[in-house]
Amino acid sequence: MDILNVNAGIYFDDAVTSAEKHTHQAYASTSLNNNDEIRIPIQQQDLYTLPNESSLYIEGKLLKTDNTPSRTAKFVNNGVMLLFDEIRYEIGGYVIDRIRNPGLTSIIKGYVSFNKNAAQFLQNSGWFLNNNEQSNIVDDNGNFNVVIDLSTIFGFCEDYRKIILNMRQELVLIRSNSDTNAIINSTKNESVKVVLNKILWKMPHISVSDVERLKLVGYVARNVELEAAFRGWELHEYPLLQETQRHTWKIKTATQLEKPRFVIVGFHTDRKNKSNRNFSHFDHCNLINMKLYLNSEMFPYDNLNINFENNQIATLYDMYAKFQRSYYEKENEPIFTPSEFKKFTPLVVIDCSHQNESLKSGSVEIRLEFETNKDISPNTSCYALIIHDRLVKYNPLTSSVRIL
Repeated sequence: MDILNVNAGIYFDDAVTSAEKHTHQAYASTSLNNNDEIRIPIQQQDLYTLPNESSLYIEGKLLKTDNTPSRTAKFVNNGVMLLFDEIRYEIGGYVIDRIRNPGLTSIIKGYVSFNKNAAQFLQNSGWFLNNNEQSNIVDDNGNFNVVIDLSTIFGFCEDYRKIILNMRQELVLIRSNSDTNAIINSTKNESVKVVLNKILWKMPHISVSDVERLKLVGYVARNVELEAAFRGWELHEYPLLQETQRHTWKIKTATQLEKPRFVIVGFHTDRKNKSNRNFSHFDHCNLINMKLYLNSEMFPYDNLNINFENNQIATLYDMYAKFQRSYYEKENEPIFTPSEFKKFTPLVVIDCSHQNESLKSGSVEIRLEFETNKDISPNTSCYALIIHDRLVKYNPLTSSVRIL
């Protein structure tokens, strides 16, 4: 027993001698306007970097079209990420992780992952999880700046917590064609714009002791192919649901490796491109039941039997609240209470991480069926965030990359 080992030696961990963040900028000719592609490279290939601890620094202004500050416009939750249509992380010229609609993807993933202890820290990234309508990252002159950890954007950066050896890396961001979804404004007919001044990639550069360096150099010299396993996040959208009570959505056909482990479903009713509607909130659409089918396998087994009008949502909240134990293997600490969940974030969290052996051969058809007790309202969209396994192999000697 450790409590009896009174003569135990003292161990000092000096394997890492330096872990300082270095700032990487986009190419000099890059503009940061709507629809622009922003590439931020790390050209040096003799580096040890730690993407898990890297972050984005974004600075800009929120202004009216006459370049004066707005008194009523503000960002929604994670609104700065809603300024982008796509973000991808590349190693050696290969796309390792790609997030389409990164704002909404990270909003859905964040709502099920974050806890109340993180709420205050996340305000520095543009999150206000207490739903305080007065919270804002913009000052009286329209200025804002945020630091956003890449571990809240990419599954690769969240799950793969090791260094990358001697590989050229690049972060690519594509601005959305409109910033309306990122903003909520209580003043009617007031047009606002977002002007970005800086987008910087802050990446830890790791220096190691001589003993550890010899080990790492040995891996490179022996032409070892290194593996990086992680869980990818893939958002799918059904842009306009039919105004009926029963719906079937054939989302996609997946390979065995990329079959879902979790599927998180949310609805938006008349929120897209509406500055008076908070795009970071979700609608329940009077949902009463939902089933996910992976080929013939069904999740969950029982019917949900929920009813929002009668406040019968305990089963739905239980599925949401238990995500953290299943995904992170830690105690459940949901960020929202049942009443907040019902009002702001009625998401359906389907845990399909334990699957039948029959799913291990051939492709997997992913199908969603759900039912409401009233016809779906006009202009309603459905989103499904699929979390699935990914495996990448790279060779630091030849700079080759294989995506399995």
